[in-house]
Parts: sequence; C-alpha cells; structure tokens
Amino acid sequence: MGWVMADYALRRTMMVDTQVRTADVTSFPLLDAMLRIPRERFVPDALRETAYVGENIPLGPRRVVLEPRTQAKLLEALDIQPGDLVLDLAPGLGYSTAVIAVLAEAVVAVEPDADMAREAQAALVEVGADNATVETGDPTLGAPAHGPYDAIVVEGAVQRVPDSVIDQLAEGGRIGCIFMQGSLGVARVGVKTGGQVSWRYAFNASAPVLEGFDVMPEFTL
Repeated sequence: MGWVMADYALRRTMMVDTQVRTADVTSFPLLDAMLRIPRERFVPDALRETAYVGENIPLGPRRVVLEPRTQAKLLEALDIQPGDLVLDLAPGLGYSTAVIAVLAEAVVAVEPDADMAREAQAALVEVGADNATVETGDPTLGAPAHGPYDAIVVEGAVQRVPDSVIDQLAEGGRIGCIFMQGSLGVARVGVKTGGQVSWRYAFNASAPVLEGFDVMPEFTL
C-alpha cells in the first residue's frame, strides 16, 4: 500500500508542476491545496489510475471531473479568500469541494446524484474537510438556506445561468462558469454589482453542459 500512496503523491506533484503551473496558475494557496488533496480519492474507483491525466474524467452522462488545468484556472480566477463562503454546484465526487475547502472558510456543494453526493461527503470527511458539506439537490436551485455566497462555481459547462443561482450571490461576489457554444467554450467570471452580474473572459475551456444549465429549446408552432 505504501508504494501506491507514494506513487500517487509523486503524480500529484507532477500534475501541479506540468499541468497547473505551466498554465500560469501562480496562487500559492491554490497550488498548495492541489498538492494536498488526493485527487485519486475523488474519481470513480475504476478510473483511479487516470486521476492525474490532463483531461476531463467521465462520471456519467454530461458529468465529468474537470481537468486539473481548467479546475485550477477557474478557481484562481475566482480568487477565493480565507473568509469566503462558497457554493460549489454539481461537484460530482467532490474533488472541487475539497480543494475549495482548503481555500475558503466554508463550502456548500449541491450534487444532483444522491450516490455521488454520499460518496463525496464520505471522501471529504476522510481528507478532513470538516468545513465542507454536500447536499443532494438540483444545482440550478443552489442552496439558498446557507447563502448569500461570496463565490459560486459551476463544475461543468453552462449555456445560461439561472436567476435562482445569481440571486444567491452576495453583492460584490464572484461566479465562475464555462460557457459552451457548440464545441467551443470559454470560462468567464462574473461580479455582482447593484444586483446585476457583469461577465469577463477568463480563458478557453470546454466541458459537457450540465442538465438544467442548457438553453431552453424554442417552441415553434
């Protein structure tokens, strides 16, 4: 068992050095968090050997663990601070939640799949992320009972962000999403000012569009 653990630790360091630092991610707290959190614990058991490859890891239909580069750049763009309360939407098995838990004061995650939510909560307990909680629910509805949030992140792509999510962002708060148009995607960060969110481009990225975050089809008679 020992050598396997050491092997994962080595891969984790290599991931940060070759995929994250090389993508111009310079936030020391974020790099430290990604070095600390055992990514292999937050992917499906059958895919643990691929935990540190530089691509999205499939979790199910339209669900992935975001590749390390995308995850890191999205979190760095959000500039999560030690006093922040963060809402993490559709975190799958909870990797993003675990990383955010190192950076923030507390993180609330909303996962639509009950089995994944349960596994995520168990993994978070295992890594000592006692300031993180995973609720089973519809991520498009967020978790209004705990808000408003200083930062919100969506762990997958969107075509639109429901008002119900925007409403839970605190004034001056930040939200990070990957917007997909066809096969092309860009990550944007929005800042809420006067109740309105203004978006800016962050970097190019792609991911499957999450259910409920796609554009409603136009009905024609």
